[in-house]
Amino acid sequence: MTDSNTVERAFPELTVIESDDLRAGVRKAWVTAMEDNGIDDLESLPWFPPAQRTLNLPDERLVPHVRDVTQGAIALAEVFIDRGYDISMETVIAGALVHDVSKLYEFDGMNETEIGRLIGHPHYGVHVVSQAGLPVEIAHIVLSHTSRTTVDPATIEAEIVRRADETAASAIRAAHEI
Repeated sequence: MTDSNTVERAFPELTVIESDDLRAGVRKAWVTAMEDNGIDDLESLPWFPPAQRTLNLPDERLVPHVRDVTQGAIALAEVFIDRGYDISMETVIAGALVHDVSKLYEFDGMNETEIGRLIGHPHYGVHVVSQAGLPVEIAHIVLSHTSRTTVDPATIEAEIVRRADETAASAIRAAHEI
């Protein structure tokens, strides 16, 4: 059985979520994904195998990417909160932390699984976060965080996470272009 402390060590931003239910749901989504896929070490998971193969980036990892997205989303949300916009920081943080949780189902190491090939992580991610008891706003962030779906962000929180994810992925690609 996976220890929930493993998730908290990998994602210290989880402790910033004040809602016990939201924090527990994020933790449950990751723990369940790890248990379902026999994963003990989150730190070893690849970021995005298709891009890693194309760009020859075997050492890029999922946890730093999720943390980059989360920290970028927090920074962006803070700018607009300071300007008086009504943004749920808890929703931004929780959504950013689970936006790629179903990559654990989509890839087995560097190999794509049937879930990855037939469904894809944004679609299967909705199932994962729903099963963890997370609210529909978080499922929407997971579904709309990427252009791999036809669903556009319908909330400012989802838009923030999508832009943070795009920026984090672009930074990985740009850092390795020579």
